[in-house]
Amino acid sequence: MSFTMWRGVVGMVRPTRRPGATEEIIRMLPEGIGMLPFMVNFRAGTREEFQQAIPQYEGYAADLAEQKVDLILLSGTPPFMLLGPDGVERLVRDWEKRFGIPIVTEPQMHVAAMRALNIRNFVGASYSRLQTDIVLDYLGQLGINALSMEPIEVPFHESGQITVETVYAHVKKQWLRHRNADGIYIHGGGWQTARVVAMLERDLQVPVVHANVCHAWTIHKRLAIRETLPGYGRLLDELP
Repeated sequence: MSFTMWRGVVGMVRPTRRPGATEEIIRMLPEGIGMLPFMVNFRAGTREEFQQAIPQYEGYAADLAEQKVDLILLSGTPPFMLLGPDGVERLVRDWEKRFGIPIVTEPQMHVAAMRALNIRNFVGASYSRLQTDIVLDYLGQLGINALSMEPIEVPFHESGQITVETVYAHVKKQWLRHRNADGIYIHGGGWQTARVVAMLERDLQVPVVHANVCHAWTIHKRLAIRETLPGYGRLLDELP
């Protein structure tokens, strides 16, 4: 059995069962888009856990394909970034061929957004040293480099509690040391801080890529929708 919505249905595989981020993404979408989420159950946020996760994503993608969704978004950067850019591209091509549905991984969303906003040298933030190192290695292979990217170190299960104010102050402090940065990159979909984007862009006059805003931007682009909501920065205001 499959269900439809008049503007399309998005299947999403989230990396954890942490509430908040999916709801934040939905709030950035206009009426008429359906969301069908599945959740991988990452608990520790370790390299080993990330490396073992691809079969779980594959199983959920197969379930979503059976529902005949219009687009599948595979959230969570580390499991895919550990494959490297070429590995991600091969995996997506293989799964799209098998399932017959467009698929986008989170690393692909972030890179596409950074390129759309002409960001090649950035300052950024994530929420663990492990994830930061994985991100920097992956982006560096694509010629996108960090002038500074310091993690906000919290236990993995508490990343959803990081506040907008914490992210703002943390990122701005780095940007003040590297004013030549092309933009700001806020990695990690666990935190519910999308409204920080407009604040930073207004105050610092540089574009900002935020993980959850990337999801909404990708959905708009892939479903050919141009009805955006204000307050989430250039990526959604302009749909570059």
